[in-house]
Amino acid sequence: MKAAVLYEVGKKLEIIDLSIGKPKQGEVLVNMKAAGVCASDHHVIHGQIPYPTPIVLGHENAGVVEEIGENVQGIKPGDSVIMSFVSSCGNCNYCRTGLANHCSRHYSDPKVQHKLFDNTFRIHDQKDNGIFQMNKLGGFAEKQVVPEDSLLVIPNEVPPEVAALIGCCVTTGFGGIVNLENIKTGSTVAVFGCGGVGLNILEGAKSLNANKIIAVDISDHKLEFAYKFGATHVINAKNEDPVEKIKEITDGGVDYSFDSFGSSMIMKQAVESLGRRGTASLVGLAHPKSDVDLNMVDLVRNEKKVVGSFYGYASPLVTMKKIVDMYLTGKINIEPLIRKKFMLSEINEAFEDIDKGEDGRGVIVF
Repeated sequence: MKAAVLYEVGKKLEIIDLSIGKPKQGEVLVNMKAAGVCASDHHVIHGQIPYPTPIVLGHENAGVVEEIGENVQGIKPGDSVIMSFVSSCGNCNYCRTGLANHCSRHYSDPKVQHKLFDNTFRIHDQKDNGIFQMNKLGGFAEKQVVPEDSLLVIPNEVPPEVAALIGCCVTTGFGGIVNLENIKTGSTVAVFGCGGVGLNILEGAKSLNANKIIAVDISDHKLEFAYKFGATHVINAKNEDPVEKIKEITDGGVDYSFDSFGSSMIMKQAVESLGRRGTASLVGLAHPKSDVDLNMVDLVRNEKKVVGSFYGYASPLVTMKKIVDMYLTGKINIEPLIRKKFMLSEINEAFEDIDKGEDGRGVIVF
């Protein structure tokens, strides 16, 4: 099979032939149909997220089941599926309390985070080198062997490009706001960063009937694009102080703010833009050594909350199922996210578009 492999951080992905093994117990062989080109993959390529190499990236995936291993339940060849990049076990305390995004089994051993659960490789290059699969997936390949626990079977009516985006950016962004505890309709919301995740936070705010939805970015074309997903106000942070402007628009600060990018500076601004008793949520994945400098008196006197939000702030597969149902009933806007479709051979061009700050999402189609 053809796959795009990262052999060295900072270098382009190499399109090569790989061999792929049969699915073992609890595993599924999937023919890829679509994979989103996400900033997290971009961060790995450039060393901002340290992953082992050689590795097949791609964690925003949709495909069709080709073959199942022993003891696989509820999945059969021909099923259309979305893949979760957290393979939840369903048995640990986190999974049993609805927090499958924090599954103990998935994170029990960092050494096997990018191998299958038996600590072995399913894909090899022509020199018989084992190739890692990003979070046990690896969507930038024609086929994948993945854990059955990572799969959500979906109706065939959902286009693969839409299904792939539900696998990461839609669930992370939309779920990151609608799954927050006690969030109220009619709130005021500020979203810092208008990439794929940020646009879906805007969409979630719209679905909650937020009163004012403020998009913040440094690109005018991204801010213009944000209006399609529910923004009522936009701020170019290169041209004016976003904190002061948000306080002006809302007469004191927002109820909820979101850093969809993952930046110390942006998260500080997200907290400072809150009104009293507001909540700032960090959704974007920052560099592992990043810290945020916050005013402790401001937190206490104004009773502000700071929360982290990972993969939709709930069980990913449960959130995905809700989003699929909403899509099929016309209640969520996903197709406009797709800016351009690429063949696998064009994958480096797709990542160059991220460098250029293009709107929306690129999608690899197979």
